[in-house]
Amino acid sequence: MSHHALFVCTSCAFSATQRDHLGHRGGYHLFQQLQQQGQLSPEFTLEAVECLSACHRFCAIALAAPEKTTLMFGDLPPLESAAAIAQLAIQYAASSNGLVPRQSRPEPLQKGILARIPPWPRP
Repeated sequence: MSHHALFVCTSCAFSATQRDHLGHRGGYHLFQQLQQQGQLSPEFTLEAVECLSACHRFCAIALAAPEKTTLMFGDLPPLESAAAIAQLAIQYAASSNGLVPRQSRPEPLQKGILARIPPWPRP
């Protein structure tokens, strides 16, 4: 079983118009939702990161694994996206190259892709 990471930017705004909610940023809330749900596959490590430099988009995440394409998404509603992210993580882990076709992804992740970073080292 290979190792995968799900990075969640904890400094992302709560929404396009709201920076904080209940005293915390949206990314913090999204990270908490993912932690509490416990739906991530065992091959994933959930990592809080201070910034993914997607500040013009709220709630950014990235999925990464050795020799797989890294996928980065933004515009994810922090209180409603955890289940969809967990489902995408399952699809990502099952993919040999990290690519999950847009139409196969859970609906909230069919748009909002910010980056597809080629694998390194190359397989």
